[in-house]
Amino acid sequence: MLDGEPKSGFQELLDYHLTEWSEDRAVLELTISPKHCNRAGLVHGGVLATLIDTSCGFSATFCPHPGRVRRVVTLQLTTSFTGQVRHGTLRAIAHKKAGGSRIVFCASEVFDENGKLIAMGEGTFRYRTGSETPHGVAL
Repeated sequence: MLDGEPKSGFQELLDYHLTEWSEDRAVLELTISPKHCNRAGLVHGGVLATLIDTSCGFSATFCPHPGRVRRVVTLQLTTSFTGQVRHGTLRAIAHKKAGGSRIVFCASEVFDENGKLIAMGEGTFRYRTGSETPHGVAL
C-alpha cells in the first residue's frame, strides 16, 4: 500500500497493487496470471468486479495523515463487461463522483495494457464510523 498499511488477505490472494492514490482518485494494477482466469482462459468477471469495487473504495478513502486510514463498505455495485483479456496488466482507474458526509458515489474503468476498456462500474459506499473526515482513524 502506498501509505504503509499492510495488504489484506484478499489483496494478497489476487495480487493487485495500489499504484496511484490521491484525493478522489485511485489506480490499481494487476498482472494477469492463471489464477485470475476462468475455464475459457479469460480473466474472470469476479476479478474485474473486484478491481472496480476496490478502486472505487480507495478513491473515496484517501487519507493524507500518516498512521491513519479511512474505510468504506460497499452498499451497491454495478458492473458492465465490455471486452475480454487473457494476459498482460489490467489498470483500474476510479474517481469519487459525489456524496455527502456518510454516503459517496464512485466510478471505475478497467483497461488492458493497450488501453482497451475491458469493464466499468459504479458503486455506492458508506463511510465506516470515524472515516467521514480526511483525518480518518488510527491504524
